[in-house]
Amino acid sequence: MLEPPPAPRSAVRHDLAGFRGIYLVNAVVAFLFAATAPVAIVLTIGQQGRLAQADVASWLFAAFFVNGLVSLAFCLLYRQPLVFLWTIPGAVLVGQALEHFSFAQVIGTFYATGALMLGLGLSGWMRKCMSRIPMPIIMAMVAGVFLQFGLNLIFAIRDGTAIAAAMTATFFLLSASPRLARFLPPVIGALIVGGAVTAFAGGFDLQAAAAASIARPNLYAPELSAAAMVELVLPLAITVLAAQNAQGFAILEAVGHKPPINAITAACGLVSLITALFGSVSTCFTGPVTAILVSGGEKDRHYLAGIATSVLAVLFGLFARSLTQLMLAVPKVLVAALAGLALLKVLQRAFVISFGGTFTFGALVAFLVAVANVPIFAIGAPFWAVLIGIAASWLLEREDFAALRAD
Repeated sequence: MLEPPPAPRSAVRHDLAGFRGIYLVNAVVAFLFAATAPVAIVLTIGQQGRLAQADVASWLFAAFFVNGLVSLAFCLLYRQPLVFLWTIPGAVLVGQALEHFSFAQVIGTFYATGALMLGLGLSGWMRKCMSRIPMPIIMAMVAGVFLQFGLNLIFAIRDGTAIAAAMTATFFLLSASPRLARFLPPVIGALIVGGAVTAFAGGFDLQAAAAASIARPNLYAPELSAAAMVELVLPLAITVLAAQNAQGFAILEAVGHKPPINAITAACGLVSLITALFGSVSTCFTGPVTAILVSGGEKDRHYLAGIATSVLAVLFGLFARSLTQLMLAVPKVLVAALAGLALLKVLQRAFVISFGGTFTFGALVAFLVAVANVPIFAIGAPFWAVLIGIAASWLLEREDFAALRAD
C-alpha cells in the first residue's frame, strides 16, 4: 500500500546546479516560521503543564532533530518538499491535558497515536477513516481550544503594550501588503519588531541564557492511562491526519506534486513512536511550511528548499537545550503575543470551516464545549466536544450526514 519512490529524472548534483537564491530564501523563511511561533506555543504549553526546562528541551530536540532527519530522507527519496515537524493543534490539546494528567500518562498516548497512524498508513485506510468524521465539528473543537491563544494576545497588549502593540501593528501592516509579506512574513516581522523593542527596553533576561551546548535529551517511560487514551489518542490522530497532513497534501497537489499519502501517514506514525521516547508530541506533515517551500522556483527543484529546511531543523535540534534556555529568557508577553499572532489565521480558518457550510449546529455545540473546558469523568473537553457535537448534528442535521455518506 505504500507508494514507492519514483525513479529520479535527474541527479541531485544536476539539480543543485540550478539552485538559486529563491530556494534558500524559502527554506530560511520556512525554518524561521517553524522555529519561532510554534516553539513559542510549546514554551507556553510547558508553562501551563508545569514541565521542567529539561522536558521542554527534550521535546524540542525530538521535534526538530528526529523529524529533520526523516524530512531529509523523504525529500531525497521522493524529490518533493516533504518536511515533517509536529502537530501544533495536538500540542495545544496536550497543554490542556497536562492540567489533569501526568507527563508520563500523556506520553503513553503519543505511543498509542503513533501506532494508530502507522496502522492506517500501512493499510491505506486513512482517507476512508477520516471521511467518516465531519470536519466542521473537528475544526470547531480546534477553534474552541485555540481561542485562548487569541485572547492571550489581547491580554498581552493590555499588560505589555509597548511590545505587543508594536508586534500586532507590524503583523497587520505586513499582512495588508501581500508583496511585502512575500519577502518578510508577518509573523517573522512581528518577531523582529518585538525583539527590537524588548532589547531597547532591556527586557531580555540574558543571565538565564547559557552558552551553546549539544542537546542531552531525556528518555521517558510511558504510563498507560485509559482516561488519557480516551481523551487524547483520537483527537491527536485527527489533528495530524485531518488538520495538518490534509492541508499539506492539498498545497502540494495544487502546484503539481503527487505526495505519497500512505507513506507519509505511515511515517508520521512510525516517527511519532520514536519522538515519544523523548517526550515530543506526535509528528505531522507540515502545511504552512510546505506552502512557503513551494511558493517560488521550479517545481522539480522545490525539494532542494525542503532539504535546506531539514538541515536547519537538525541543527536546531542539536542545540535545543541552549536555544530553549535562550527563548526562556524572552519576556512572557512577547511569547504570548507571538503565539497569538501565529494562530490568528489558523483560528480564522477553523471558524470558516466550522460555520461556513454543513454541520453548523453541531460545530457550535462542539465549540462551546471546548471553550468551557470542563472535563467529564476525568476526560478532557476536546473529546466531549467532538462527541457531543456529532450527537447534536445527528439529532438535528441528519441531511448533512446523508450528504457526507454520498460524498
